[in-house]
Amino acid sequence: MKNFILDIDGTLWDSTGVVAVGWNRALKEAAVPELDGLVITADSLKKEFGKPMDVIADDLFGDIDPTKKAALLKLCCKYEHEAIVENTKDITFPGVRETLRALSGKEAGGAKCGLYIVSNCQDGYIELVMQKNGITDIISDYECFGRTGLQKDENIRLVIERNKLENVMYVGDTTGDFEASKKAGVPFVFASYGFGSVTGADYEIKEFADLLKLV
Repeated sequence: MKNFILDIDGTLWDSTGVVAVGWNRALKEAAVPELDGLVITADSLKKEFGKPMDVIADDLFGDIDPTKKAALLKLCCKYEHEAIVENTKDITFPGVRETLRALSGKEAGGAKCGLYIVSNCQDGYIELVMQKNGITDIISDYECFGRTGLQKDENIRLVIERNKLENVMYVGDTTGDFEASKKAGVPFVFASYGFGSVTGADYEIKEFADLLKLV
């Protein structure tokens, strides 16, 4: 059986516009003097998504007091979660839900593949993504930086080991995803419609439904 481990942002959906709303709310409430005038945009987040949360905080908030930075990041994650829960706009890429159900074998004539998620996101984000997209029942396992504190390649290996997986591919959209898959020793599928640019991927999909061609 083929197994796909999936990235989220830039692969399954584009939440950057919604997340920016939450993060700007946190910036306003925290009122850190050194960050006065900072505005988080969808474009700035697209350059950051895929990195561990602490790295994103370093990139966006710079050299401020570590305690203030940690508190601000926590507030950003809180308001990000609320913004996504409240969002009613469809931010999932075309064909994702239908393709995942077909890959899972839940649909008539679909292929039976194992579906997993590994992201560098905060704890609770993957569960929210699954809930918003109605895919909780077809994702067999998942892991994230926010829960383990591990880098993406380590979390990929963790999911592989605890589920005893073989014939695995990682699907992502950034150079960081590509490098993580190589460190984890699994082929990389580049989602070229996403946020990044990758050279040397094992496979490329121009839309999510192209995954069906790799089964």
